[in-house]
Amino acid sequence: MNNKTKGALQILLVVVLIAAFAYVAVAGIGGAHKGKAQNIRLGLDLKGGVSVTYQANKANPTDQEMDDTVYKMQKRVEDVSTEAAVYKEGSNRITIDIPGVSNSAEILKKLGNAGSLQFIMYSDLKAKDGGTSPAEGDEVTFDKKNVKLDGSMIKEAKATTEQDQSTGATENVVEVTFNSKGSKKFGEITEANVGSQMAIVYDNKLVSAPTIKSAITEGKCTISGGFEKFSEAEELASTLRIGALPLELTNIHDNVVGATLGSEALRTSLIAGVIGLILVILFMIVMYRLPGVASSIALIFYVGAMLLILNGLNVTLTLPGIAGIVLSIGMAVDANCIIFTRIREELASGKTVASSIKIGFSKALSAIIDGNITTLIAAFVLYLKGSGTVKGFAQTLAIGIILSMFTALVITRLVMDAFTSLGLTDLKLYGTQKSRKPIDFIGNWKKYVIISGAVFVICIVGIVVNVNKGSMLNYSLDFVGGTSTSVSLSENKAITDADKDTALKVVKDNTGMEGELSTSDDNGVKKITIRTTSQTEDQAAKTRSELAKAFSVDEKKVESETISASVSSEMKTDAVVATIIAAICMLIYIWIRFRNLSTGVSSVLALVHDIIVVFTVYVVASSYIQVGSTFIACMLTIVGYSINDTIVVFDRIRENMHGLREQTPESLAEVANRSLTQTLSRTINTSVTTIVMVLLLFILGVSSIREFALPLMVGLVSGTYSSIFIATSLWYVMKLHFGKNKLAKKNAKKNK
Repeated sequence: MNNKTKGALQILLVVVLIAAFAYVAVAGIGGAHKGKAQNIRLGLDLKGGVSVTYQANKANPTDQEMDDTVYKMQKRVEDVSTEAAVYKEGSNRITIDIPGVSNSAEILKKLGNAGSLQFIMYSDLKAKDGGTSPAEGDEVTFDKKNVKLDGSMIKEAKATTEQDQSTGATENVVEVTFNSKGSKKFGEITEANVGSQMAIVYDNKLVSAPTIKSAITEGKCTISGGFEKFSEAEELASTLRIGALPLELTNIHDNVVGATLGSEALRTSLIAGVIGLILVILFMIVMYRLPGVASSIALIFYVGAMLLILNGLNVTLTLPGIAGIVLSIGMAVDANCIIFTRIREELASGKTVASSIKIGFSKALSAIIDGNITTLIAAFVLYLKGSGTVKGFAQTLAIGIILSMFTALVITRLVMDAFTSLGLTDLKLYGTQKSRKPIDFIGNWKKYVIISGAVFVICIVGIVVNVNKGSMLNYSLDFVGGTSTSVSLSENKAITDADKDTALKVVKDNTGMEGELSTSDDNGVKKITIRTTSQTEDQAAKTRSELAKAFSVDEKKVESETISASVSSEMKTDAVVATIIAAICMLIYIWIRFRNLSTGVSSVLALVHDIIVVFTVYVVASSYIQVGSTFIACMLTIVGYSINDTIVVFDRIRENMHGLREQTPESLAEVANRSLTQTLSRTINTSVTTIVMVLLLFILGVSSIREFALPLMVGLVSGTYSSIFIATSLWYVMKLHFGKNKLAKKNAKKNK
């Protein structure tokens, strides 16, 4: 096989794979259309629905108790939605996500029930109002000592129909199966009480009171009579299946999201992604010529593979998750930028195109791996310490990082080799790295410190000003707890003072609480948000209903979220802990890889600089940006990006230090300046592509994404600045004055 044939086959392979990804994304595979992009599981913030998180009242529940409770809760929501997901969070919490539902008030009420189910003789009941013959649906009272069975002893219950043997008529019945313990007790009770009524009580209300016709010892019974409609039998069966929960639960977080708003968020985010992808492709082709074409092909492959992986792993795609994908597209070109810079350097030294490609990929490998691993550390910590949608961001970011490395090191390499095999070896198609005189970054390090110091002063001033106003930061519901209710107005309707007064009055009338009102505009959709202290489920449901009536909108356009104070406090703690853990893990990794403490310390100090800059944005712009769960995602993304940027420079410093015979202030400065100059174009190009993607999210995204995108953009700029001007300067100072480099220290004194 000649080279041209080999190259053509390589190109054909990549094109076929991309075409296959596109086909699967559009049409899917098989009758179930597996892999189809439309089948990607969407989170509540994109699809709408209800989410509730419960916490066990028991201090240290066992795994068995938690598993049993999850099972019972799953049974409870099966009648509501087949797409509902019930899962454990941590050791004592259970979260229920029910996408696509609109009867949120009914669902929250049902889920909020304790699920207390008892079997008791009817004669032992009393009506709550004092009567002795309660009817079905009446609230009742009874002595707990008289309870014969509870719902935990029920194995299964289902509604069905059967023919009455005496009349021949078909009637609706409920078939009940008990577990081994329940079978034994039920047999004893029925044997002793033939002819008497056994009451079924759920949440202190009489559900049914069937007559015991005979002793039942086989662990199964049929409840008949009184079910005029099959739905009535189904309702009782559902009640029996739910049974009593093994654990008592407290609602600590519930969220009702409108499907319309979720759909708009999905649409705008996808538009941002598509536009960003096109701009990145054009940028890479203009900057790197034929290698830019190779990276563009790899990037298209990346998008197709990402869609397939999201489907295959059944990842729940959230709004922050989409932001993570869009961000990872910008970062996906980073490895290509490192590789192409190396290739151009080899071409400039006189090597052939084929040889330059081989050497370029080899020399770029360590920087790519080290940089991406540090970002993966941030994503991993974010996944462990985050919750809900933040986990979605961490997942997609991690998948994006791993996939970007694969596409850069395998797909881009495959296409580049194919180009050379096809005879595309003209240097004009690749470009060469122009020989640049090293820029004296180190000589001006004091100026950079002054600039960073000025940012720190601004941060302190902003903190003092805001504290005098009442609060250092504008905390969102995530970090302060309470209830937030939002109503989206009809299109083209401006928000007036009368609208604001109406919204506040509705909340006041239904809750008795004074609300804190804010407004927003998400691509023409006007939204009024009222924040109060925590409302009950009934209060929140009533408020949503009355707001919908007051503004003549569908209740689907009214959202609410309630977070308990304990959860919000926990989330604040997690934000700080996550950032510290990520920084420590990165410091350890850098120290292991570079075997140089000054490298690790200077990297982390530069990282602290970037965190302060981003924190300053949150302080100064507190009127516009809230600090919530996405704050964690923003901070850790900056942590990963900043370290990634810095490591690329230090990797080049490590390489240039190999031929250094003597470490003097002059030689160290020369190495630092040369390394920074060599990596400068890659640093700028990567920053441009990433910032473009985030900028599009800011321009086109909904308000929650814009609040995330703005500080992230600032952080990306700061990360670029610190990797060029701060980290390396700190490394130089530490090499001179600390550690084992005594000779350099003496030389520094002599030169004064």
